[in-house]
Amino acid sequence: MKERGGSRAAVDERYAQWKSLIPVLYDWFANHNLVWPSLSCRWGPQFEQATYKNRQRLYLSFQTDGSVPNTLVIANCEVVKPRVAAAEHISQFNEEARSPFVKKYKTIIHPGEVNRIRELPQNSRIIATHTDSPDVLIWDVEAQPNRHAVLGATDSRPDLILRGHQENAEFALAMCPAEPYVLSGGKDKSVVWWSIQDHISGLGDSSKSETSPGASGSKHSKTANEKDSPKVDPRGVFHGHDSTVEDVQFCPSSAQEFCSVGDDACLILWDARTGTSPAVKVEKAHGGDVHCVDWNLHDVNYILTGSADNSVRMWDRRNLGPGGAGSPIHKFEGHKAAVLCVQWSPDKASVFGSSAEDGFLNVWDHEKVGKKKNPNSPGGLFFQHAGHRDKIVDFHWNSSDPWTIVSVSDDGESTGGGGTLQIWRMSDLIYRPEDEVVSELETFKSHLASCTPRA
Repeated sequence: MKERGGSRAAVDERYAQWKSLIPVLYDWFANHNLVWPSLSCRWGPQFEQATYKNRQRLYLSFQTDGSVPNTLVIANCEVVKPRVAAAEHISQFNEEARSPFVKKYKTIIHPGEVNRIRELPQNSRIIATHTDSPDVLIWDVEAQPNRHAVLGATDSRPDLILRGHQENAEFALAMCPAEPYVLSGGKDKSVVWWSIQDHISGLGDSSKSETSPGASGSKHSKTANEKDSPKVDPRGVFHGHDSTVEDVQFCPSSAQEFCSVGDDACLILWDARTGTSPAVKVEKAHGGDVHCVDWNLHDVNYILTGSADNSVRMWDRRNLGPGGAGSPIHKFEGHKAAVLCVQWSPDKASVFGSSAEDGFLNVWDHEKVGKKKNPNSPGGLFFQHAGHRDKIVDFHWNSSDPWTIVSVSDDGESTGGGGTLQIWRMSDLIYRPEDEVVSELETFKSHLASCTPRA
């Protein structure tokens, strides 16, 4: 216990130091305390633009202890625009409070805990969720009735149920950027691929919503039991992993190509046009379980993987070749615990983020590898978000608001429960070209000099 207390004190000291630097490091920052941990956080559609801020949907979940139901939460988030927030305001927040920028919009009572949320790029009101079951659940979040999460309340009814796994599929989940396809991986070691093309056209019909948006309770419970959700069978089931599949991702430019990673430490590339066996299999992609994978939106040759071996690796699929030959282009080693999530930035092709059980969210630029000015920092690392005090289980870049990230930590170990949701944007002085930044600072300096009262 003494050792644990010591590490707790170290975390608290690190956090206090980080908090004092918020006005320097961030253009905007919001902290939102969660009563229950959320294992996933995703941006939904932006629905309003104003002078100083935009409003956008945010998808979260509450993983409860059973005293109240597990829920899928749709929130409305106010995203403050760049260079609007005052530095002294963004650093003044209470860790135990909810953020005024995040307001709950709708609650869906979820059948089991929500392990993963993914939105459909073609229609961001359609989302998929994973729970501790073999099924993937599809929800039309706008048509779903708003529910009160009270003990004994009946589960909300999914708009579709995707069948195909033989065992629980808990985490690996992806939606295709090119077509309305869904991909999932599970404990049955398989990757399952569905098309929901024929089904989503009927979703969003308000007549399907059994109760008015404010209603809850018995009326919904009755209809939920009377009407079963439509079931969808897979287009393909792909076999090649020797253990649980932890994450899957579509190729951004092709609905027929995708990749997967798992507890067998393999990275597998698949091509549905050539069958259900691996197109390329990289054995021992890492020195441990591989938890996460992402495919570069801007350059489809590049793939990232993150692992229990604490590292992030970047792969060029042109180098992988038949027989699984090939090694990563680069290994990014800056985390001190298992990497749980990796994602390429939508704003710059060479930038990506990684979050881990060490409580850090690192932002990297692979073009900076070999050009480091600080010999003590890992190659490519140029920003470290240290606002969480426990493992960061998920984060998501905002494709509507550049350089804006939502991240969530499960604070069960540090505070005994709950979670912390943070929405933040690093200062643009950190990522803009150096000559631009120097020029701006020089202008600012001369402006300050002209404002100085003469003796």
